[in-house]
Amino acid sequence: MPKLDGHQQVVDYLNHLDHPLKKEIEEARRIILGVNEQITEHIKWNAPSFCFNGDDRVTFNLQGKGFFRIVFHCGVKKKFQAVGQAGTIFEDATGLLEWATNDRAIVKIYSLSDIEDKKEKLEEVVTRWLQMTS
Repeated sequence: MPKLDGHQQVVDYLNHLDHPLKKEIEEARRIILGVNEQITEHIKWNAPSFCFNGDDRVTFNLQGKGFFRIVFHCGVKKKFQAVGQAGTIFEDATGLLEWATNDRAIVKIYSLSDIEDKKEKLEEVVTRWLQMTS
């Protein structure tokens, strides 16, 4: 059986996913992939993960109760300059990011209306994250 490419891994994963927020997960995926045509995807840490220039930058964490997390990170090789408040990668004008560390942030999604409300800010944050970590 041939190994699935990253996109097919995610399609297969989502086809078999049993999660109360599956529609929200699929919408978040659509939003992230729509930000930049160079974003690729695969499965990492048992969830969809999104790469830019071959480096993982955004990964879902589906373990929450009543929500899931979109984790923004710098992959294995850190190569950024802190410029935001408290030494973060950038100043988050959207207020969407919860900074876990100076180079890792989280957005929690609770419902379809929540992700619809956050759509524009999420697009802005993904775009900025990719700019600042590439």
